[in-house]
Amino acid sequence: MTAAGAAGSAPAERDGTWNWQARHETPTQRLDRNWSTLIQETRVVQTGVQLLTGFLLTLPFQSRFEELLSTPMRWLYLATVAASIAATVFLVAPVSAHRILFRRHRLERAVTAAHRFAIAGLALLGLALTGVAVLIFDVVAGLPAGTAAGSAFALLFVVVWVVHPWQQRRGTGPSDTES
Repeated sequence: MTAAGAAGSAPAERDGTWNWQARHETPTQRLDRNWSTLIQETRVVQTGVQLLTGFLLTLPFQSRFEELLSTPMRWLYLATVAASIAATVFLVAPVSAHRILFRRHRLERAVTAAHRFAIAGLALLGLALTGVAVLIFDVVAGLPAGTAAGSAFALLFVVVWVVHPWQQRRGTGPSDTES
């Protein structure tokens, strides 16, 4: 494909062309690499989110749980637990999808779905961690500290997990170049 043809083609096509020129991978090899990378990334966060969920699930059974949390903080706790459980579901979902789709020649669908599940799981993990920060700071230092901590951590997650990658994405890369 010529540079002029690449410039006018869809981003996925340009990315495929770049991928062949730079890596000499077939589309199937690329899917295998994308799948392996995605699974490795989710392994990094799965353990943490599962530990967080387990920790949160034990809290109501502590003797002072009810007296330490006001009614609004109990609702926040429930929302935080729900976000943590949902994050676990989304981050583990690619494994289930892969098992069900195994040897069905649906790797492209599995990679696309797993990508979406990972993004949803990370967003829910960010919400859960923000909720945990609010709860802990509220119990230890009061509602103003909890609100400040929750706001600061929410901002941190947005900047580090969303804004920074989007800025990197806007830079030069396979879908931005003609080679």
